Amino acid sequence: MADNFKSLKGQLLLDGGKLRGSFFHRTVVLICQHDSEGALGLVLNRASGKEVGELIVADMPDGLKKQPLFLGGPVQPAALSYLHSDDFLLNTNVMPKLNLGHSLDDLVEIGQSFSSTQQLRVFAGYAGWSPGQLDDELKRDAWVPHPASLEIVFHAKSTELWQMILRQKGWKYRLLSQTPEDLSWN
Repeated sequence: MADNFKSLKGQLLLDGGKLRGSFFHRTVVLICQHDSEGALGLVLNRASGKEVGELIVADMPDGLKKQPLFLGGPVQPAALSYLHSDDFLLNTNVMPKLNLGHSLDDLVEIGQSFSSTQQLRVFAGYAGWSPGQLDDELKRDAWVPHPASLEIVFHAKSTELWQMILRQKGWKYRLLSQTPEDLSWN
């Protein structure tokens, strides 16, 4: 099995229409870590309706306090994660120009810095998979893989992300993107 392992780190997974009734219904997940020990991802299109400053009690710049807080997943909902991009980042851990962090001190430092190319998204909680679990879900077609890009990760209209990406993937997925949220509306 180890010879066949292919990491999905830096890729997107979209609900393939089989996750209705779960936290992951109509989600777009960026896989940030994936190896033989399991996987960790962040849901990109679940805003909490709160701002960072409402839930994180720390001395931080006002711009950081006003950032929208996203629900990264159902695991450890009080855990802090953030995605940070900047043209000047050399050492990144998700994909080129994109870094995953968990340190509040580092987040505050990013909030205090200025760069015209800097982008930031803050999350509470994360999505996690035990060894082999994500591979099994992919075999059952629960997820639709899609290449990630900084434009998608920091898309301004996150609520439209799932449908937008599926529409780009061809007729089969376009039909899926048009299914009503509640099937009784059909």
